[in-house]
Amino acid sequence: MTSALEARGLTKQYGRRAAALRDCAFRLPTGRICALVGPNGAGKSTLLALAAGLLRPTGGTVRVLGTDPASAREKVAYVAQDKPLYPQLTVAETLRMGRELNPGRWDADTADRIVAAGKLDPSARVRTLSGGQRTRVALALALGKRPELLLLDEPMADLDPLARHQLMGTLMADAAERGTSVVMSSHILGELEGACDFLLLVDGGRVRLGGAIDDILGAHTLLTGPVADLAPHTVVESRVTGRQLTALVRHDGPVDPTSWHTTEPSLEELVLAHLRSPEAPALLTPSADRTVGA
Repeated sequence: MTSALEARGLTKQYGRRAAALRDCAFRLPTGRICALVGPNGAGKSTLLALAAGLLRPTGGTVRVLGTDPASAREKVAYVAQDKPLYPQLTVAETLRMGRELNPGRWDADTADRIVAAGKLDPSARVRTLSGGQRTRVALALALGKRPELLLLDEPMADLDPLARHQLMGTLMADAAERGTSVVMSSHILGELEGACDFLLLVDGGRVRLGGAIDDILGAHTLLTGPVADLAPHTVVESRVTGRQLTALVRHDGPVDPTSWHTTEPSLEELVLAHLRSPEAPALLTPSADRTVGA
């Protein structure tokens, strides 16, 4: 099956600074909605720019929809953090530009609907719009292109909660209807948990977690009980309060129900625990491991 996005030894170095990405290897199957998470400076924006063909790797390769980013460009839409648009154009002229640059692919109804939902004046110039309004126009351009892969870098950061909810619903409905693959970076983990089915956690330029969210959550357990030996499980994070131990573990065998109270962690609990424990080993589930079935 063709991957939406695949990296092999992917590295990006900016001058003499520490590498933004280091030897990343993963695959994202087509049709997935992927949450790309990690702290500021982790390499998320670099990864999206490489996938969009705006940067070239220092080492390794990245493939998009089975080919190189340049060859896949007409099938990919990318919305960067700064939402670059032509400030002198009106909203209507911006959408017309999208139609002319994407002949045969342009979905005017979708683009017009996203703009209209924000009550934007089609004659308003982009430079007069607020940050949230520019985000709406940028997303209208991206979805109007009918991409097979949609790359979104903090797309909802400058939207109010209601607009975020509405546009997230539009994105998810579009992806479900067309089978669009989506990679979306965000710091709002609760928002991603209900919308995404795949996770890439990037930290320090490396992929720390990758795979279907259900598989990743299912591989971890929160244990609570008396202080005791946690072997044979891989401990991600643990803390002791009095005589009580709470630990997030990657269970490498059966958990004794007589010794531990077990619960499945939330996505937010899982991600934060791995970020607080950079020494914890990385995990790629079979769905994200490019060597599985290769």
